Amino acid sequence: MNALLIYPEVPDTFWSFKHALKFIRKKASLPPLGLLTVAALLPPEWTKRLVDVNVTKLTEEHLAWADYALISGMIVQRGSARQIITRCKESGVKVIAGGPLFTSEYEQFEKVDHFVLNEAEVTLPSFLADLDQGHAKRVYTTSEFADIQKTPVPLWELADLERYATMSIQFSRGCPYDCEFCNVTALFGHRPRTKTAEQIIAELDSLHNLGWRGTVFFVDDNLIGNKRCLKTKLLPALIERQKDKGKTPFSTQVSINLADDEQLMQMMVEAGFGTVFVGIETPDEDSLTECNKKQNKNRDLVEDVKCMQRAGLEVQGGFIVGFDSDTPSIFQRQIDFIQKSGIVTAMVGLLQAPRGTRLYERLKREGRLLDQMSGDNVDGTTNIIPNMNLDTLREGYKSILRYIYSPQHYYQRVKTLLREYKPPKIETPLDFEYVLAFFRSIYQLGIIGKERVHYWKLLSWTLFRRPRLFPQAVKFAIYGHHFRKICELRVH
Repeated sequence: MNALLIYPEVPDTFWSFKHALKFIRKKASLPPLGLLTVAALLPPEWTKRLVDVNVTKLTEEHLAWADYALISGMIVQRGSARQIITRCKESGVKVIAGGPLFTSEYEQFEKVDHFVLNEAEVTLPSFLADLDQGHAKRVYTTSEFADIQKTPVPLWELADLERYATMSIQFSRGCPYDCEFCNVTALFGHRPRTKTAEQIIAELDSLHNLGWRGTVFFVDDNLIGNKRCLKTKLLPALIERQKDKGKTPFSTQVSINLADDEQLMQMMVEAGFGTVFVGIETPDEDSLTECNKKQNKNRDLVEDVKCMQRAGLEVQGGFIVGFDSDTPSIFQRQIDFIQKSGIVTAMVGLLQAPRGTRLYERLKREGRLLDQMSGDNVDGTTNIIPNMNLDTLREGYKSILRYIYSPQHYYQRVKTLLREYKPPKIETPLDFEYVLAFFRSIYQLGIIGKERVHYWKLLSWTLFRRPRLFPQAVKFAIYGHHFRKICELRVH
């Protein structure tokens, strides 16, 4: 059986980093971890190929070779997924679909032959058994959560690792919190399930054996959801591995209460973590209460961010406007918070209601749902009818993006971070492409770019004040180029 695993295109979004990736001549940020894990779950006698259309074209030769096409993706990849499914059907290739996009809205894809939904460790074996007997059903779904301690090492050898900026890995699924707008718990539950430390080391060793020496992103929605397991098992194993296998930089996603645990922050930094994404959402207490973001309430959020920065963790942040409690004052409050905190990578979006969330069900009862959500966090669209006047909300939202990603205020924010930030002990290796990226930035940003004055001021300031952070300054300048490109599309 020839299985063609196809990953749809990620459009030009905040997290695609497409405009930044050009500086290091990479095609995509991350490989399709879900599909590579599914590949490892397929029968060993099957022949498998991966086509990630973000890094290579899907050709007629691929389709002629395939018996089945296995497609997975996120909501933001909906458009590309439809096109790929159509091409497969026109070529006579049967389509098997799974992953977050199809788990949420499989009924909208009438051309798909089989849906293997929810967690593949649970539903895929049933499908494969039925397929072997010649009577596979169209939909396989479950309310059961997988035992991920039985999940195999992803087949990274199917991917061209040289095309990616970062690798991805998963330690846990699920989150102990219950934020109204978040579908993580709907998909993976409230009780964080973890792999063993031995599994993670085996996965990292697999990447190392394939030649990977760059950053590895732990895709967990909240890595610190099970602090005890993290402190006693994973982090000690990672710390020990850093001594044996060279320095591997890590990044991940955490909740704000990481700032309360100095020991945990120190262990994470020692283990190699240098960047964490935190869902800040809003500085407004009423809005935090409304969305049940209890872990963010009654805190000095700016000081929490700076605490993590001083520990050696660059904090990226997610922000939302459009809560029922929001008034027009929220736009300036968000700007002030972002600038004061020094969160350089600030993702700001309008509130959206994903299927399966308590927010979706509440607004459905209230008759306040619009079309399906786009899945793009920063495209300025929403699938809800907000309390605030929609035009006021959209214009206020645009005003945030214009301000925080204008060269003057963006570079000001970079300096705010670099003043607080403790240089990491483990840094991304500066290979030849990263050196070339610096010279490309000189031309693109320092000579022809609108931000050239701010670019040179930042590099000069860093060189004399925080010389160890010079690579970070260059990285943030390149990030800023990408963010401005994205924002220009959103605000005009």
